[in-house]
Amino acid sequence: MEKYFNEALIGNKEILVTYTKHGEIQRMYYPAKDNRQYISFYHTGVKVNDSDLVYLHDDINNSYNQYYDVNTNILNTEINNTYFNLKILQTDFVPIKENVVVRRYTFINENNIDLDLKFYIHSELLSNSNNHVGCKLTDYGMIQYAHDFMLSTICPDKKVVAHQINGSKNTIKSTNISDKDYIGMSNDSSVAYEIGGIKPNEKKTIDICIVLQEQPSNMYDFEKEIERVRRIDLHSEYTKTKSYWRKYLKAHDGLDFKEPSNSYEEKLQQIYYRSILLFPLLTNPETGGIIASPEIDEGFTRCGRYAYCWPRDAAFITRAMDILKMEKETEKFYKIFCKTTQGKNGMWEQRYYSDGRLAPTWGYQVDETASVIYGVFTHYQYTNNFKFLKENLPMCEKALDFLKRYVKDLLEETNKYHISYDLWEECEGVHFYSLCSIYSAFESMLSIYKVLGKDVSNFENNRLKDEKISKSKVEIEKLRTELKQYIQEKMYDDEKKCYVRNPNDRLMDISILGSVVPFNVFTPNEKKIENTIERINMCLRTYTGGYRRYEFDNYNGGNPWSIANAWMTLYYLEKGENIKAKETFDFVVKTAGLHHFLGEQVNNETLEPNWVLGLGWSHAMFIIVLEKMLKG
Repeated sequence: MEKYFNEALIGNKEILVTYTKHGEIQRMYYPAKDNRQYISFYHTGVKVNDSDLVYLHDDINNSYNQYYDVNTNILNTEINNTYFNLKILQTDFVPIKENVVVRRYTFINENNIDLDLKFYIHSELLSNSNNHVGCKLTDYGMIQYAHDFMLSTICPDKKVVAHQINGSKNTIKSTNISDKDYIGMSNDSSVAYEIGGIKPNEKKTIDICIVLQEQPSNMYDFEKEIERVRRIDLHSEYTKTKSYWRKYLKAHDGLDFKEPSNSYEEKLQQIYYRSILLFPLLTNPETGGIIASPEIDEGFTRCGRYAYCWPRDAAFITRAMDILKMEKETEKFYKIFCKTTQGKNGMWEQRYYSDGRLAPTWGYQVDETASVIYGVFTHYQYTNNFKFLKENLPMCEKALDFLKRYVKDLLEETNKYHISYDLWEECEGVHFYSLCSIYSAFESMLSIYKVLGKDVSNFENNRLKDEKISKSKVEIEKLRTELKQYIQEKMYDDEKKCYVRNPNDRLMDISILGSVVPFNVFTPNEKKIENTIERINMCLRTYTGGYRRYEFDNYNGGNPWSIANAWMTLYYLEKGENIKAKETFDFVVKTAGLHHFLGEQVNNETLEPNWVLGLGWSHAMFIIVLEKMLKG
């Protein structure tokens, strides 16, 4: 089965775990949120009296209800098996200071007869020719391991009553697992625990801990770690985890969202709260790198993968973080991640791993570089942090030099720098959005110089002289003026009477709105912009009120994008047309997922998320729109 939808997420600073709506673990990342994925599957089930295995995540007699503990990243999945009248409450959480995934199962007998239960776990780790997996049985579980990592399944207070190291796939469904070996070479293995008899209306509980860590050079050290985990007070950890996330949410309620007075406001609040709780799960706490989304398509069957950090996406996300009082996280992104990843020539590539290493890419995108300069000054506008601006000046100037070369090449048409992919990473050429992002970077750089004033002349041991800065400012102003003139001449279609996304295909594209918001190249009331908006509404708006990215977009069905609707909302808010703004924003609100995660795309027929749940950029745009709506 393809794992395309991460319906729910939990984690802490080092662990990220994703789930289906039936409570099945899909992915487990450690110690970063993007690179190392360990499991092929992790299935749990029960044997009831003399039955075969009843999978908790997939049985014809199961019904499901999934929800988070209020205002937390603690996930509950209620599983009701109607055949046996057995109710199971599965609670999953990751303690804040323990890199352990805790799964608590509470079994409630709603039948009128006694039920005898055994609990089974069947786990398969990802492996390849350079990463063989083995398994070793312990009294309380199993250790599945490769050369450089171990994944241990532990029940702190119950011993294993049956196990199978090799061949579990052939026997697990019948629950007839058995093995003479305590150790073996297999990437999938299983263990069973005795729950025992449960009388009508009685309940019993079992706790399972999944421990992920690098394989130590001394096996004795790991066995000691298992014993330490067995002694953890899981009830206390649950209480502390719940308290942590509720305090975190309260501390980052940057918009001071008032108590909802109707169902619409309640849904706004739920998406808002889920956004606050999502961002730390996407962020590398060491570097500040922010992945676009938890991974959805490791096999490249529909896309080029998502669990990477794009500087462009992060520029929007860090703005949302500033709104949510996550200033330290934003500063870490620019001061550590961006400085680490900047190229010798001043540019940033398409995408990176969250630790700053270069990720697989397929093209140069100039707006990635421009977005960083824009983001640095935007952060200053929220914080007035003079020191931050000063510390990041050399990085911004290096990027600025690259953008100057780009614009000069563009104006001189020497074809050395100026052919770039668009922000959708599909079309090479010269793009309206990319040029507007550079214009905004120039504006931001002039503003940075203005804020720093005379102080920059003594920066870095007098290497930045007044003459150099003055010369740079004159050059920036000249290039900015010429760039705007180029946009007005080359990106306007006289026949259509509107701006187009590039001079080649001359299509309508939602990213044209970037010229107004956030980049402020044009104002929303200019006639040419108004004509462009009218054309966008004709070409990109669907019958449901959702907006596609661009004409003839066929990526994953060519559905509306949450980002596109949020962008239109921002335009209408800039223009003061609040009724239209609410109409476009309502589409985003009503199409949120089960747990109020926003998707990248929305199915235009079902109005359900169609691709990539928990997309950081979608949630960032939601926060940016909400701030503008609430503050007027």
